[in-house]
Amino acid sequence: MRDAAHGGSLKHEVFHTPFEVNPRFEAWPTPGRYRDYPGGDKLPDKIKVWRVQRPKKRSSGSVVSRGWGFDDSPDAEALVAGYNTGKEYGAVGVGRQGNFLQWGFSAPPSTMTGAGRRLFFNCICYIHKFDGKRPLIRKERGDRTYAVRDAMLINKIKNKEFFRGSFTPEQMEKYKSDPAGLTKVYADGFELIYRDKTYRIDEDLTALGLKSNRTVETLQKLIELLTDAKHADRARRLLQRYVAASFETSAQWQAWFRKNRDRIYFSDVGGYKFRVVPKGYLTKPLR
Repeated sequence: MRDAAHGGSLKHEVFHTPFEVNPRFEAWPTPGRYRDYPGGDKLPDKIKVWRVQRPKKRSSGSVVSRGWGFDDSPDAEALVAGYNTGKEYGAVGVGRQGNFLQWGFSAPPSTMTGAGRRLFFNCICYIHKFDGKRPLIRKERGDRTYAVRDAMLINKIKNKEFFRGSFTPEQMEKYKSDPAGLTKVYADGFELIYRDKTYRIDEDLTALGLKSNRTVETLQKLIELLTDAKHADRARRLLQRYVAASFETSAQWQAWFRKNRDRIYFSDVGGYKFRVVPKGYLTKPLR
């Protein structure tokens, strides 16, 4: 990441409280690496950014996180996307997870721009609101977007060990000359992607006519199917696959769901699991 942030939405309170940030926008060339990732082909030749810092020496660069999956749980949010030449568009420049503020820019306040200093101060004030709220999850898996991205790269990366955790040997052989075909498999089945050693499309959910593995409606349907003799075994297998909790009976599942419905969330990064936010953790409702 270089010295600027992308010019996205300025609605978040870190741009307004306690100080107005008022960044000055410039048009910078779109980094070539952005084209290598999903959606990069749709970006313009120049992109709107604003300077966060003006270091005396060119910064070596930094970044908080890939954008993929960073905020797929209620304990995390991407605050600012950083302009970078080595990662995808949307990689996180400033983010929050639980009570941790992650500031990815490298310069001290003395060489930040006025807008950069105001943002830095506002972010420190903002993170104070989350005092004592530890992160809910640790990274266990890669976000499902990685499946699409890695499929696009199978002809561009010569070391096939890179893909060991993404695709099976059979997939690599079948699609070795057809990255577009493998990309389409995962793009078409995006809402059904999960990880079991490699990225997979959930055929069990497809057999039940369910179109996503990460909606609360899907979870509710699986619990209902526990009382259907025809589908109970498959539903139980899927609940084991996708829920961090475990119960023996249909009645226990139903009681758990009724009690926690408004605090249930799904996280790819957290292991492709439904989990429950602790009481009192949320600052606003999930849904």
